[in-house]
Amino acid sequence: MIRESLADTRTALARVDPRFRVVLAIAFSVVVALSRAMDVQLVALGIAGGLYLGAGLPLRVLVRRLVVVNGFIAFLWLVLPFSVPGPVVLDVGFLQASSPGIMHALQITLKANAIIIVCMALVATMSVIILGNALQSLGVPPKICQLLLMTYRYIFVFEEESGRMHRAAVLRGFTPTTSMHTYRTYAYMVGMILVRAWERARRVHAAMICRGFRGRLYGLTTYRAVAGDWLFFACGAVVIVLLGILELAGCS
Repeated sequence: MIRESLADTRTALARVDPRFRVVLAIAFSVVVALSRAMDVQLVALGIAGGLYLGAGLPLRVLVRRLVVVNGFIAFLWLVLPFSVPGPVVLDVGFLQASSPGIMHALQITLKANAIIIVCMALVATMSVIILGNALQSLGVPPKICQLLLMTYRYIFVFEEESGRMHRAAVLRGFTPTTSMHTYRTYAYMVGMILVRAWERARRVHAAMICRGFRGRLYGLTTYRAVAGDWLFFACGAVVIVLLGILELAGCS
């Protein structure tokens, strides 16, 4: 189940116009993802950490999510150092780790952590409903915003439906094993979920048409930027530009 544990925060950052937060998160992510200078990535990670701490968000949530992200990145550390050609800095039996491979893995780690932390501080502090409305206000195609909002709304319905079907199968004596019967049962469950999802989607769409739906969802919140929002956006834009300048200076 999708949880919005950070969306209930009442910090000053959470009150900033969500449109500005989305734009800054995207711009920061693009600059960091395209950077090749280690200095830029270290500075970006420091900025991301400072922003997270300044937002007053719990550290346990950050640690828990970074453990998951870095768990996937750990596989890169098992491959990149030993697959990228270059000067050997570590010899482990028949495996030889090169310095370029270690640098590539380190840069990917720094980039990923910096982007995740910034997105947690700027985007995860808003609900999915607010995020969808903000994206629509920024000119994102309405169908994409509707897909985001409807997926978030009905993913819980699908979860409840799958849980109900699994409980019904258990009450009828179903015990999961590594057998063809188990595989067929799960395949039947998935098929029934898809069929019921299709039928529910038709009913929901018909109900929306009857209520005047014309291809656009209208939010109840009207975003109006105040002076504090513009100040935060200006400071964030300056930081991102400085990161770009530092990248150009490091690559020249």
